[in-house]
Amino acid sequence: MAIVDVVKWDGSPHVLAWKYPSEALSTWTQLIVNETQEAYLVKGGVYVGPIEAGRHTLSTENIPGLSGLIGLPFGGRSPFTSEVWFVNRVANLDVRWGTPDPIQLADPQYKLMLPVRAYGQYGVRIIDSRKFLIRLVGTLPQFEASTLAEYFRGVFITRIKTEIANAIIINGQSVLDISTELGKLSEMLRVSLSEDMATYGLSLLQFNINSINVPDSDPAVQTLKAALAKRAEMTIVGFNYQQERSFDVMQQAAANEGTAGAVMGTGLGAGMGVAMGMPIGQSFMQAGSQVKVEAAKTPPEEPAVSSSADRIKSLRELAQLRTDGILTEAEYEAEKQRILNPAGKGSGS
Repeated sequence: MAIVDVVKWDGSPHVLAWKYPSEALSTWTQLIVNETQEAYLVKGGVYVGPIEAGRHTLSTENIPGLSGLIGLPFGGRSPFTSEVWFVNRVANLDVRWGTPDPIQLADPQYKLMLPVRAYGQYGVRIIDSRKFLIRLVGTLPQFEASTLAEYFRGVFITRIKTEIANAIIINGQSVLDISTELGKLSEMLRVSLSEDMATYGLSLLQFNINSINVPDSDPAVQTLKAALAKRAEMTIVGFNYQQERSFDVMQQAAANEGTAGAVMGTGLGAGMGVAMGMPIGQSFMQAGSQVKVEAAKTPPEEPAVSSSADRIKSLRELAQLRTDGILTEAEYEAEKQRILNPAGKGSGS
């Protein structure tokens, strides 16, 4: 039987509990326990300890309870077999977690079903080594932080999904704005999960949600982001959705061949569509009347005026000048009206 001289920790910093690989111990074996650790002897399935930091000589005299577990046929110097467990009491603050699949939630503000993902990290510390060894480690040769994350994934993900869903649906918080609540949600989950961790001898030091997001590749997310970008663009330029649709419809009609296209092309050249909030039907009627009058006088000619696309471009450039501080608000409004209502071509002419 091998005689072991020194027994000490030889595990990785990310290991929470580690069993010394040899069970052949002598009564003269030196057990070294660091200040950040605790040690336990296991004989016949019973944990003896904890053995605190320091240098210990394994013998029946200085190991409490060991004398009743082994026989001493050789005057107290007999080799014996026993497991030695080391428990890492250092706080581990980088245990990662993440939702394995997106949470399908209806955004209360935009009325769309969006896939929500979340990830973060938490910190733990072993506060009851015996409970931790008995309830989690068992017969494993070692227990790492990644193993801990796997053990608690089911409990954590269920609670996380519930709290995020409550924040979004019950509280009416949009998915796109939920990042403002990360601190509050993190603390709520830390308190909720601490009780579960304590039953295994663990203290949940911190729990952080680093991000709650939606995948950019999802069609619903792409639709929503495109709509928000369009709304922001129209706000900067200074006109609303109805006015932009008026421009789009008239521009498409003017590009079409045939009578309708000719009417619209002439109408755009004559200033039709200037009153952008005016219903499209009224604009068509005004353009048609004007075309008839002009056709009675002279043959139709190709108009050489700016298109609606040019007007939109001019409005965007004008908005940028205002943003850059080159134009005042009053100057911006005056120029905007000049573009939308060319001189001498108002609704009454």
